[in-house]
Amino acid sequence: MQASRGLLLVGRLIICTLAGLLIFYHTYTLYDLYLGSGTDIYDAGNADTYAPYRHIQSILRVFIIGSLVLVVLNKRPALYGMWIAIASLVATHYWAYFFDLPFRFLEGTHPLSYLKGFIIPTVITILFLAIDPRRAAGKSAT
Repeated sequence: MQASRGLLLVGRLIICTLAGLLIFYHTYTLYDLYLGSGTDIYDAGNADTYAPYRHIQSILRVFIIGSLVLVVLNKRPALYGMWIAIASLVATHYWAYFFDLPFRFLEGTHPLSYLKGFIIPTVITILFLAIDPRRAAGKSAT
């Protein structure tokens, strides 16, 4: 009993740490884009031309942040939101790559490199489902 409680605590700690890292990353990216220089990802000369693209990515980042906060709060439906938002963000990277949009984050990248965006969400999902107390107790999860 005590060992399983310890494993649950470690699992929750790992989930919170990974989600916290993603929340920090996406928050910093939004901050840099709108309040900072905004040139880490996008060229300043193309700022007006590709504003809709930037805004779409920004909205997706806000959804990612919100869903990750709910994941940290142990809300299982938030996993679906996290996956939809992250998959959509990765899709926008492919959009930029295959349509040759002039963004710095595309320089020197291989098309498969954008799939690394699924690594941390996969670990979060596996841990979340492995330590879900409703599932462990044999009750039906909603």
